[in-house]
Amino acid sequence: MATPKRFIAGAVCPRCAEMDKIMMFTDDNDEQIRECVACGFTDAMSDAEQPANPELETRVNTRGNEDDHTVKQVVFFKAGSED
Repeated sequence: MATPKRFIAGAVCPRCAEMDKIMMFTDDNDEQIRECVACGFTDAMSDAEQPANPELETRVNTRGNEDDHTVKQVVFFKAGSED
């Protein structure tokens, strides 16, 4: 049974790298299809190809958490007044 097309928040197109332009839906053959509205890229996965926990690649789940979370001191310099 076909499902309505829905946008996937945070998904990045593998072809044009636009964010939030990917729609996903299931067609009559029970294939999950993702489609980019910006460049027309399409990709399909049938039920046999799907992993046990299918998840689209987003900027959140593909990014390594290598941020340096240390506190840094910020110093502002005030310009002197010209008298």
